[in-house]
Amino acid sequence: MLEILDLLLREDLTLLEDLIPRADRTGNNLQWRNKPIPPASLLEFITNIRHHNFERMLPQHERSASLGSSTLARNVAVGMNAKKTHEVSNLARYVDALSSELNSKYSCQISHFVDFGSGQNYLGRALASPPYDKLVVALESKPLNIDGARGMDITAKLAKKEAMMRNKKQHRSKLYGKHYTEKPSKIASDEQSAPPRDEMPSPPSGPCRNGQQSNMQYIETRICDGNLSSVLAQMSQDSSPSKPNSSSSQTPDLMVISLHSCGNLLHHGLRSLTLNPSVRAVALVGCCYNLLTERLAPLPGSSTSKFRAPNARLNETSSTCDPHGFPMSERFLKYKHPQGGEGIRFNITARMMAVQAPRNWTQADCSSFFTRHFYRALFQRILLDKGVIDEPVPSTHPEEARDNTRNPESNQSGKEEKKKKEPIILGSLRKPAYTSFLTYVRAAIAKLATSPSHSALVAQHLASLSDEEILSYEKKYAHKKKELSIVWSLMAFAAQVVESAIVVDRWCWLREQQGVKEAWVENIFDYGISPRNLVVVGIKG
Repeated sequence: MLEILDLLLREDLTLLEDLIPRADRTGNNLQWRNKPIPPASLLEFITNIRHHNFERMLPQHERSASLGSSTLARNVAVGMNAKKTHEVSNLARYVDALSSELNSKYSCQISHFVDFGSGQNYLGRALASPPYDKLVVALESKPLNIDGARGMDITAKLAKKEAMMRNKKQHRSKLYGKHYTEKPSKIASDEQSAPPRDEMPSPPSGPCRNGQQSNMQYIETRICDGNLSSVLAQMSQDSSPSKPNSSSSQTPDLMVISLHSCGNLLHHGLRSLTLNPSVRAVALVGCCYNLLTERLAPLPGSSTSKFRAPNARLNETSSTCDPHGFPMSERFLKYKHPQGGEGIRFNITARMMAVQAPRNWTQADCSSFFTRHFYRALFQRILLDKGVIDEPVPSTHPEEARDNTRNPESNQSGKEEKKKKEPIILGSLRKPAYTSFLTYVRAAIAKLATSPSHSALVAQHLASLSDEEILSYEKKYAHKKKELSIVWSLMAFAAQVVESAIVVDRWCWLREQQGVKEAWVENIFDYGISPRNLVVVGIKG
């Protein structure tokens, strides 16, 4: 499989293109790596995909700098693996340089960095610590993440551990009885103390460095659009007069940042630049394109593949018509198709494939990855042959497919047939299940047997499935594994254009906004370490 990937991603196609006419003239059977030369149509396809794809590799001098020693102190990098350390150190250095450029070019002094979807706040903690010492506002929807981040702030010396003040005599008498007279040999820890504590007010946990409050502020909020008015209100309430640019009478200048914003979160971050006067710049790295919603409904008259069964998830996601979804820009929204209709659309299959990183696939990765997909496809063949699922029925219009999926009663085939029409979602299996196809099938059947929707159907059709029959399926369809691997490689290779188009759409949207003076996209991480390495930058000035 690595030869296929080399052809798609790395081979110099001009050499092969020169060989094809020579082979036609001489009639010689010229070869590439001891195999027939790929057809001209395939080489043309590969060339077109490469032409529309971004250059994802860092320049050599930038790559050397990014792979050099990390700027993060050991206590700041707590909890980070090598990949996260690379991402955080590079992005922190990048936004610090960007803020300096804003100051020199537009006389704009960024007062706060607002982290959209901060999670464990690795990026914010790095910016709030030396050598940057920035004021950071971390926006996060999950309280558990905020609690964990605050704990790591203590390790990074951005906050002090809260001291517990109490009357020891009263506390011990409550723990060990009213007539407590001597110190016991072992005192239970605070966490093991069941009775209520008679606690005295504790001092604030603020000063931790140079007598100042922490540079970090956490705001628990769910970001549904780019409007930050509620965030600004909380910043004003919690600001400290001892900090520069933090008094409520002074409007802050914000830069919105994010490390791997999932789905529409990056769209909200971009829109914050135009919806909030105080936001002066954005620098956002996206990921999880499969979580994007779709702004446009399917084109009228478009048909689903005859090889695909009605799929509730595919039909639902393609018809959300979410104004916050893809595409953002008018250019993509109004694009005229040669076949008729307008607007660029990517369904969830295309967007899921766009998060793959085929350039990073190794031989071991390919073997494991394609084996899993082969087992899953072959098990589906067994389900089809045994009558657990039905053959795909082509539909002429997405609305018809959606109606059939939502209303299986419409086929009037009875209760058992209605069950068969329900999609079977197997989900993930434990790693030992992939030891062989036999273990995979047995693990999959055992899991489906616990499902209330499918247990009766599985018991009826698969109870008599023997090991010999399972192994016969593997032997019969073994040659299909190579075909499946090639198709998946082609899908992942072509889906690089999907990622490029999504990022270009975001850049086009920034260019369409009147208040935005500069906008660009560039690589910021080493692709071999972090393949989602494109930062989208917008400056209002």
